[in-house]
Amino acid sequence: MRTIFISGVNKGLGRALAERFLAAGDFVIGTYVPGVIDYSHEDLVVFPLDFYKQETIGNCIQSVERLNKKIDILINNAGVLKDEDDTNVVMEKLRSTLEVNLFGHIQITEGLIPLVNVGGHIINISSSAGSLDRTTRTKYPSYKISKAALNMYTRTLAIRLVGEITVSSVHPGRVKTDMGGIDAELTPEEAAEYIFKFAGSKIESGQFWYKGEKFPW
Repeated sequence: MRTIFISGVNKGLGRALAERFLAAGDFVIGTYVPGVIDYSHEDLVVFPLDFYKQETIGNCIQSVERLNKKIDILINNAGVLKDEDDTNVVMEKLRSTLEVNLFGHIQITEGLIPLVNVGGHIINISSSAGSLDRTTRTKYPSYKISKAALNMYTRTLAIRLVGEITVSSVHPGRVKTDMGGIDAELTPEEAAEYIFKFAGSKIESGQFWYKGEKFPW
């Protein structure tokens, strides 16, 4: 039985990922913004985590430590999109976006790295919006900046952990979630399925991926 850490399991892609790993017989440690979790499983434990509240980050790390389990796959999934209709950078929205999509993920990852098994896999859920090569429009700049910066964290962390832990950025595709919208091409379950298969595969560390193929930075 593997141990999987996934942030943001209360809905959308995070929930679909949690349910997919649980169906495979894995033990899942999930986080959620304090509120309602409307599903449960004997191999699922959840902890509150709000990246806007520093105390919850430390409390979450300590709670995971107390489980006395080593993590095989760590998935940074939680995210926000606050400037969907903007073309100019709004500083308040940029700071708020970075707090979740970048700073929060880095802080929780750095705190949990000592618990990740050698040979484990850290996956940062990024976006095609973070690809410098694919950027052709100016909409939602704060979100794009946050994902491009998360990709750089993937690269630098992979260099630091070379030979010990694989680190990847993954573009999940446009997913039918609150963020992706109802017109997106993938259901959460479809996106979760390919991420599930990718998470357990042996791949080159420090790369950006989509459906098992390298994606342009």
